[in-house]
Amino acid sequence: MTDVEISEALETVLRDLRAQCAVQPRIRVDDSYGIMLHAPDGTGQGFTSPLGGTAAEQLSNLADQVQEWAVEALWSEGAPAVWPRCPDHPDTHPLTATVVADTAVWVCPKSGATVARIGELEQR
Repeated sequence: MTDVEISEALETVLRDLRAQCAVQPRIRVDDSYGIMLHAPDGTGQGFTSPLGGTAAEQLSNLADQVQEWAVEALWSEGAPAVWPRCPDHPDTHPLTATVVADTAVWVCPKSGATVARIGELEQR
């Protein structure tokens, strides 16, 4: 993925983060690590660019990385470390980023039901 493609994909995932996560990142571009998300406690996480795969697979991979950041950031703030929350099983498990029919989506890992396309979670 190019830097522009990573930025566009990250913005798609950040829409979901803004819609449903209690902790919001400070975003910085670092010369050594690329795009970094920083939590309120100062910790940061960079992202690896997925090699190969379809655009949907790359977006799903990036969503998975943002999810790792969000879970850690929520935990460090003392909040339930579940993001994005499964609407059918709140506070028990997060949704899983995956690809269905060449579309990056969030699914319930228990039922396999698709909840939303990545970037289209409803505001909570």
